[in-house]
Amino acid sequence: MAADQETVGASPAAPVVTVAGPRVARAEEVLTPEAVAFVVGLHRTFEDRRQELLARRRTRRAEIAEAGALDFLPETAGVRAGDWRVAEAPRALQDRRVEITGPTDRKMVINALNSGAKVWLADFEDATAPTWENVVTGQINLIDAFEGRIDFTSPQGKAYTLGPAAGLATVVVRPRGWHLDETHLLVDGTPVAGAFLDFGLYFFHNAARLLARGADDPNSGPYFYLPKTESHLEARLWNDVFTHAQAALGIPHGTIRATVLIETITAAFEMEEILYELREHAAGLNAGRWDYLFSIVKNFRDAGEHYILPDRNTVTMASPFMAAYTRLLVQTCHRRGAHAIGGMAAFIPSRKDPEVNAAAFEKVKADKDREAGGGFDGSWVAHPDLVPVARASFDAVLGDRPNQKDNPGSDEAVTAAQLLDIAGAGGSCTRTGLHNAVQVGVRYIEAWLRGLGAVGIFNMMEDAATAEISRSQIWQWIHNGVVLADTGEKATAELVRRLVAEELAALRAELGEAAYAGGRWSEAARLFEQVALADEFVDFLTLPALPLLG
Repeated sequence: MAADQETVGASPAAPVVTVAGPRVARAEEVLTPEAVAFVVGLHRTFEDRRQELLARRRTRRAEIAEAGALDFLPETAGVRAGDWRVAEAPRALQDRRVEITGPTDRKMVINALNSGAKVWLADFEDATAPTWENVVTGQINLIDAFEGRIDFTSPQGKAYTLGPAAGLATVVVRPRGWHLDETHLLVDGTPVAGAFLDFGLYFFHNAARLLARGADDPNSGPYFYLPKTESHLEARLWNDVFTHAQAALGIPHGTIRATVLIETITAAFEMEEILYELREHAAGLNAGRWDYLFSIVKNFRDAGEHYILPDRNTVTMASPFMAAYTRLLVQTCHRRGAHAIGGMAAFIPSRKDPEVNAAAFEKVKADKDREAGGGFDGSWVAHPDLVPVARASFDAVLGDRPNQKDNPGSDEAVTAAQLLDIAGAGGSCTRTGLHNAVQVGVRYIEAWLRGLGAVGIFNMMEDAATAEISRSQIWQWIHNGVVLADTGEKATAELVRRLVAEELAALRAELGEAAYAGGRWSEAARLFEQVALADEFVDFLTLPALPLLG
């Protein structure tokens, strides 16, 4: 048996479980036989349903392509008309006015918990490149944080430690989406879902530990963010996973609370149904901007000119179709007693240019003022320096109240046509936007291949969602014959390949020969061209990227 592979299970009835990842320090503390058995139980109980739902995604996409439209589901009209509410939020999740997001590396754990935000989204998904080391050490870091034994010293000698427990952010873990496998853990030769592993290890090791801390502690229960959900049936699967997990470990039913990211266009048409399926475990919904735009392009990529998205950086939350989406989210959440959480402020403050910071902070303030004024109960930031900016916007509206769930939001009804009015966004497709998409996409993928999931690019914190919208826009522009407004050129694969080559040459000059050679730039460029230029649209760029990650 190889040094980096361990196989468990000998009897005919027992599953053969293979841990095929490289050696990770302290992995035995997380991958205990009992914890692995718990994950295997999730896999054996729910894997068939996961695969059925993934197949249903493909079927639904084909239906959308044929119809060129979406609408609210007639078969669930009774749910939308019904009189029901989600369970009351636990004390730790009543006030969510500022939430910070980031991966689970040791330094980020400490900085996020100390940031002054009410909630930290501990991200095993888009902000984490799922190397086996990142997946396992992220779980270790969270346990160490809850046990008060986490610290970190930078290469420059700067020490990081946790502040007093009462002032720490509440941890809300985001496991991977249903589409991603964990290729380092196999059951009878089949990879387990990344979602089952991330959720299962965290819940197994921490549910009882958190409950024992008491309701006054900010970390007093197992809370989750659910990504990439495409339908209420996928939310139903999560609810059944929660029910199973709580029963298996003797945790009271309803202890788990989950916030669902409405970051797909299909989920936007099923917000009420998603909350209904999770109503005993639901905490709220979140408006995830980049993945939402990516989902629109993915689902309507061949539906004609009406659905062509202009430069991504010109599409704001104030664009009519995005404003309709956020109005519907606030209305839905507050009608059902759930929190409505706004989108990301991804700016990374510059330590060298105060003018850049001042201009960016004004934009962040305007965005958060709009969200707070529109009825949201809180919002996301990517950097600790933005916490006070966002908090001031929500403090001005909330005052001493923990939330504004009593605010019904706009009384303007939201229609299917408004949600799909992409043409109403205005803007244009430009060579400048095409160039930026190439730059960000290549730079992000290269960092991801080196194991970094949250990457600072041009003073913005980017994650996998950024790369997805960048490459999907390029695919859409090329396949719809878009003419670029600022140069009159047609968007073509040849033009994109030229821009990629120019970007690699610029990076070589910027970084120097040695640093460039130490990166994975050629691989990143090939992968970016594959997912942006292939005739067949790849559902997620991380799927062909995973074999390259190691």
